Amino acid sequence: MTVFHTPVLGRELVSALAVRPDGAYVDCTVGEGGHAEMILSAVEPPPRLLGIDLDADALRSARVRLAGFEAAVSLVQGNYGDVGGLVAAAGFEAADGIIIDLGVSSLQLESPERGFSFRREERLDMRFDRRQAQTAFDLVNRAHASELAELIRSLGEESRSRRIASAIVAARPIETTTELAAVVVGALGGGRRRIHPATRTFQALRMSVNGELDNLRSGLEQSSALLAPGGRLAVIAYHSLEDRLVKRFMAVESRDCICPREAALCECGHRASLKRVNRKVIKASQQEISANPRSRSARMRVAERLAV
Repeated sequence: MTVFHTPVLGRELVSALAVRPDGAYVDCTVGEGGHAEMILSAVEPPPRLLGIDLDADALRSARVRLAGFEAAVSLVQGNYGDVGGLVAAAGFEAADGIIIDLGVSSLQLESPERGFSFRREERLDMRFDRRQAQTAFDLVNRAHASELAELIRSLGEESRSRRIASAIVAARPIETTTELAAVVVGALGGGRRRIHPATRTFQALRMSVNGELDNLRSGLEQSSALLAPGGRLAVIAYHSLEDRLVKRFMAVESRDCICPREAALCECGHRASLKRVNRKVIKASQQEISANPRSRSARMRVAERLAV
């Protein structure tokens, strides 16, 4: 299988994790192995690495890409929302670094029959894990208009979600990505736009089908607990919903008290478990953006586990 994916913020990630030869690292979204390869190549001998992904196709590609590091690498198909259980099953103890990259890879976007992209005609699907029952086709053709409108508004941050949902319901059955894109364009109108009119709707459907925000919340909580003191968590987000969630999580876990500001005394008992490594979000350089335009929207935040 051809390896398509170019890892985003790779050098910045390796630097942020402070990779060391005797370390243990977890790539929660290993994809085609781009970040994993950079981590393993950063030091000699390579550290241990556990790579997790829901997508079986991506894991097959990662095995080819990481074949030279076979003794140091374990790859498992699973949901990083259950990273604690996956790490325990793999025999890892405390991790020195954990990476969560929330992007959709080129393999998923460009592979036929996956139904992620509206740039060519494919049956609606959008599942990361094709063992899962529900697809985007099911959601588009069976959900109530109000449910569709809410998820397009909340997950796609689309202000005209009701208009889109009504158009989808009126056009049913919708079987392919291009049919759905045409319905959205018809609802919103054409004209010159910075992004395609259907982009936010497709994002919302994909996130809903795969439960992405719930997985992120669970993955952040479990990853923080899995880190050894001094271990680092790095998260790369590509849109504001995910980045806000990551930013808030790291901010809360970096404070001793999370009581309301008006509280006279602390009653929460919360104690900081992390410290933020970068107060300012890390973005791709102009050079990287020129070479890999998909890195333009990438935002990386890094936090370090405190000894508690």
